[in-house]
Amino acid sequence: MSDAPLLTLRNLRVTYPGDEGDFVAVRNVSFDLGRERLGIVGESGSGKSTTGRAIMGLVAPPGIVEADEMRLAGKDLTSLSERGFRRLRGKKVAMILQDPKYSLDPVMSVGQQIAETHRCHFRSSARAAREAALQMLEAVHIRDPDRVYALYPHQVSGGMGQRVMIAMMLIAGPDLLIADEPTSALDVTVQHQVLAIMDDLVRSRGMGLILISHNLHLVSSFCDRVLVMYGGRVVETCMSGQLSKASHPYTRGLLASLPELGRRRAELPQLQRDPAWAEG
Repeated sequence: MSDAPLLTLRNLRVTYPGDEGDFVAVRNVSFDLGRERLGIVGESGSGKSTTGRAIMGLVAPPGIVEADEMRLAGKDLTSLSERGFRRLRGKKVAMILQDPKYSLDPVMSVGQQIAETHRCHFRSSARAAREAALQMLEAVHIRDPDRVYALYPHQVSGGMGQRVMIAMMLIAGPDLLIADEPTSALDVTVQHQVLAIMDDLVRSRGMGLILISHNLHLVSSFCDRVLVMYGGRVVETCMSGQLSKASHPYTRGLLASLPELGRRRAELPQLQRDPAWAEG
């Protein structure tokens, strides 16, 4: 990792006020990210997606985002207004969401949506934006980009839709890409194809990547480092190649619960949770 981190988080906290008291979804999350691939894993409700949305400025009211420090490429995110975040999204940081059929506009062709992103950030002409969109469709290994450009979201498969999302998020050349469960709706073969495309583009462009997932095997094989979250906080950070040496009981429990080829077990171990893990 470089001396100057691309992203710095110090004591990030996301709180949702309620009638019965505040619910803290993310508590005291801190890490630095260089131009590397960082995986964030944890079960549903662990705060991993909320962390990504906080970085993007996408935590909806009444959610409250607080941090001692939150900087992207030297820019202070804690002081940004919604207008400031809109200028940042796409150009500096982009987020790929879980299922393209819920993220793409159903009444615009996929090509128009990619081109619109280019026009928004570069004030380009319609012709230049179309050419850039076609180039991005080709970059994400879509055959016959001219034909796909004219298709609507309901006319593309899940794997192709996710490639369209990757093209849309990368067309403005962001420094950081956040991918929130980008392959969970895809079958295994397509998962690996999409991850390989994303990996190639991230490496060739020298970007930072945060991959959010519940799939520990996938993250450990794809990322350089892994953050393990439980109850809204980071309980352990490991280099992906040393995940088998993890020491926290939650991480050990997640590893033990993974099925293994060639090893027959009557049942997978049940993870025993300790409330103290969420308090740290």
